[in-house]
Amino acid sequence: MRARTAVIPAAGMGTRFLPATKAVPKELLPIIDTPALQLIIDEAVGAGFDHIVVVTSHAKPAIEAYFQPAPEVMAKLRSSGRGALADHLERTADTARITFAYQDDPHGLGHAVGCAREAVGDEPFAVLLPDEIMGDSSLLAQMADVAAASGGSTVGLKRVPPGELSAYGVVEPIGDVDADGVVQVRSMVEKPAMNEAPSDLILIGRYVLAADAFQAIDRVVPGANGEIQLTDALKMLAAAAPFHGVVSKISRYDTGTPFGWLTAVVDLALVDEQIGAQFRDWLDGRI
Repeated sequence: MRARTAVIPAAGMGTRFLPATKAVPKELLPIIDTPALQLIIDEAVGAGFDHIVVVTSHAKPAIEAYFQPAPEVMAKLRSSGRGALADHLERTADTARITFAYQDDPHGLGHAVGCAREAVGDEPFAVLLPDEIMGDSSLLAQMADVAAASGGSTVGLKRVPPGELSAYGVVEPIGDVDADGVVQVRSMVEKPAMNEAPSDLILIGRYVLAADAFQAIDRVVPGANGEIQLTDALKMLAAAAPFHGVVSKISRYDTGTPFGWLTAVVDLALVDEQIGAQFRDWLDGRI
């Protein structure tokens, strides 16, 4: 069965973006004029997912408000010559069903994913971290296809220089990456020392997980800080069933910090059809 449900953990407080996130959820901060969360949903829809579960918190009502019908907004977009954007938003609403789960007392990423259990049901599902913006839907679509073909789970991977490995989860592959960028995974190590890393392939924030992922999360022993780490559940899945990684060949932006968010805005503004040329001219003059 190909996964059709995508889970987006979005309950965090966004402390790195305070004081802005005191009022505006980090996931709604704009990349040019589009909230980051909308870009993540667009990616999921483009990869064939038609049910989106947003794991949020009751302390962030703006996230749910964003998805409420707003005919006056659509009318304003159309009257100001932005009908294509209105069409896109309405098409997304018609294509994907948005539901919510709640994590009001956060205990790590594994716990956040576990909060979506009832909404997902007993079927495979994807997890998309909203701090990471992908260039298009191709990686997620390939991951879903690989997971469906193998009957197991699949993670998104990226090659990085040795000096960066200690900041990430690193996979232990079985064999070489094939011509399609797919590799079988034996296990993974969280933030290893550079000379102890099993490969140069890091986990990025895209996962397609088998339905028994929730049972694996239940078996994770919380760490010293009480958090349930998703990586620990992934290790269990890799030990018990087919588990693959797909090496990304598309652009990726880490918007989890103000600097990363700013670089994403600048890079995407430079290629934007509406403002790209004007922005490039201004930037050349400014620098």
